[in-house]
Amino acid sequence: MKENYKKFIDPNIKRKSEIIQNSLQYDRNNKVPLFSLVEISDSGTCNRACSFCPRSDKDWINEFDNKEFIKSELHESIVSQLQDLNYNGIVVYSGFNEPLLNKEIYKNITQTRSYLPGAKIELITNGDVLNEKRLLKLFEAGLSTLLISVYDGPEDMIKFEKMCNNVKLEKDQYVIRKRYLPPEENFGITMSNRGGLMENAEHSVPSLKKSLNTPCFYPSYTLFIDYNGDVLMCSHDWGKKNILGNLNKEKIMDVWLSNNAMMSRKNLSKGNREFSPCNVCDAGGTLIGKKHVEAWEKI
Repeated sequence: MKENYKKFIDPNIKRKSEIIQNSLQYDRNNKVPLFSLVEISDSGTCNRACSFCPRSDKDWINEFDNKEFIKSELHESIVSQLQDLNYNGIVVYSGFNEPLLNKEIYKNITQTRSYLPGAKIELITNGDVLNEKRLLKLFEAGLSTLLISVYDGPEDMIKFEKMCNNVKLEKDQYVIRKRYLPPEENFGITMSNRGGLMENAEHSVPSLKKSLNTPCFYPSYTLFIDYNGDVLMCSHDWGKKNILGNLNKEKIMDVWLSNNAMMSRKNLSKGNREFSPCNVCDAGGTLIGKKHVEAWEKI
C-alpha cells in the first residue's frame, strides 16, 4: 500500500499497551474477556480544527459537530455498570472532542474515581483552557494521568512542563506530546485516515481503494462511548459508521456481546476488513491488544 506519509509510532503507545495488557479481565458470569480501555467522548465539540483531523473538513463539522455534552444520568449509569464488572482498566476522556470544554468534567472524574477506585483515569487535552488551578482540580478529582497535546510550538512544551512542575506532579502523572511538527514528520502523531474521513481534510489522507487483509485488535479491547450513548467499534470511526448499540437503551455487556460486536471482533481478528468503515481504513490496529485477541480466540 502506498501512503503519502511515513508511519510514525507515538511513544505513548508503549505505556498504554503495557497498562492494557496487564488489565485483561473476564466477566464473572459468562467468562468472556472484557475491554481494558473505556474511551468516553463526552461532547460533540472542540475548539480546534487541526489540519490532520476530520474537523478541518467543513462537511464533517456540518454533520457531526454540536455543543451537546454527555448527560449526568448516562455518565453515572456507565460507571455504575463498570463498577458491577469490577473494572480496573483505563477510563479515558478523549475521543472526537476537547474534554475540558465540558464544565462537568471534574464532577465526572470524581464520580468515576468513586465508583472505580482501581481504574486508571486519564484525560487527553489540547491544553488551551488549562491553567494551574484547573490542573490541580483535575488531580484532586481523581485523575491518574493527563496527556497534553501541544499544537502551537516548542514554547508551549516549556509552558506546560513548567505548569506541571509548579503544581508538583509526578513524572508518571502527565505526558506532554509534540503535535506541532510538520507534515513530513507526521505532525508528531501516529497518522491514519480516520476510518476514511480524511480525504477532504486540510491535510488529505486518501481512503483505501482496496481493504487491508491484516488483523485489527481494537474491538477486542476497546469500548468507545460517544456523548449521546452510542457505542462505536473504535476511535478511528469518525464517520460513526459502525454503531454497536446505545447505552441509553442497552446495558454495556449486552452491547459488548451483541451480534454486531462479536462479528466485527471476529472478522478483524482474522484480517477480514470487508465491511464499513474498516474497508477504507488504513489503521494498523495491532500495536495494542494482542493478549485480548488471544483470549477471545479461546472462546
